[in-house]
Amino acid sequence: MRDLHGDLPEEGGVRPRVHARADRSSDFRGSRGGGRIKRPTVEDETFEPLIIVLACNWCSYAGADLAGVSRQQYPPNVRIIRVMCSGMVHPNLVINALTKGADGVIMCGCHPGDCHYLEGNLTAQKRADGIFLMLEDFGIENERFRLEWVSASEGGKFAAVMREFTEEVRKLGPSPYRT
Repeated sequence: MRDLHGDLPEEGGVRPRVHARADRSSDFRGSRGGGRIKRPTVEDETFEPLIIVLACNWCSYAGADLAGVSRQQYPPNVRIIRVMCSGMVHPNLVINALTKGADGVIMCGCHPGDCHYLEGNLTAQKRADGIFLMLEDFGIENERFRLEWVSASEGGKFAAVMREFTEEVRKLGPSPYRT
């Protein structure tokens, strides 16, 4: 067989690399939750805050998409997580993100009166009030969390809010829970 295919690797050439288990420690998708958010730890780097965006599927996520296709610039350290409705975001999700290494969390939903689930954004407002109380208990500045209303047609507003929030969090410095 080797005579027919002269360039086949010798025994043990490719097989160990093909069958080796992938190192998922640096892969964000490989994370199953529960751990701290991993970031490069170079001491001489300037601080770039990690911003988690919890975006409503119907309005804010579409606004983020519009910002992208319109080539609106916003910081690359913004991580967008699509949720079906901002009213469905449990306060513990925000607290967990902030206590596991995120420097800021912004929850974006439909404008009041435009919610596809009728009152989801009103629920989000009530939950945001509770989140602010919880932040105090955890020793986290209130400025690290924000609730914004962004519709599907407001790509420019989405990008502007992300730039503004990132600058605000950058001024605060790293999260007290950041490792």
